[in-house]
Amino acid sequence: MSFWEYLVNRHQQLLTDACQHAGVVFQCMVVATLLGVLIGVLAHRSEWGGNLAATATSTILTIPSLAMIGLLIPMVGLGVPPTVIALTLYGLLPIVRNAVVGLRGVDPSLVDAAKGIGMSRLTRLTRVELPLAWPPILTGIRVSTQMLMGIAAIAAYASGPGLGNEIFRGIASLGSKNALNQVLAGTLGIIVLALLFDAAYVLIGRLTIPRGIRV
Repeated sequence: MSFWEYLVNRHQQLLTDACQHAGVVFQCMVVATLLGVLIGVLAHRSEWGGNLAATATSTILTIPSLAMIGLLIPMVGLGVPPTVIALTLYGLLPIVRNAVVGLRGVDPSLVDAAKGIGMSRLTRLTRVELPLAWPPILTGIRVSTQMLMGIAAIAAYASGPGLGNEIFRGIASLGSKNALNQVLAGTLGIIVLALLFDAAYVLIGRLTIPRGIRV
């Protein structure tokens, strides 16, 4: 069976796997973004705090994804829970690092001016600092998403959702007539999803970043 014939015959299952893959990555990115920005807000004012946040999140990233999921299975079981926890943890580093860099890069005179007109600390953060730090934060989100697209394929090891199931089925049946088609379909599907997500981030950047501060 040719690759095209395989895609036609299996298109419904592939679409289901692709939707599940995109869905779990999107949900984990939302959580990782909220946590990452919060950590960046708490850590950026202190050199020690920023270094601790970067070291902790980078240490998580050094743990092999298969090992991470394997360690989580006894605690939370198979399926979605270990996938979501692992992906969220892996997505933190670029967001935390870029949030710290972005917030530290805000011109102090602008913050002082906002303080001078009576803005509270929370208002200064939400209306001055975070909007100005948004471009590097968005870059961190883009990098995290590309990473998680590939890492999410390992979720199939724990019976998780996504296109990794197609890849694992192909690897498990090496030598069969459709093994290569399965691996190729899962891999190309992940690449397409990564490109679509990145295009969406480019659009979000154009809509949310003022032209004057675009990099």
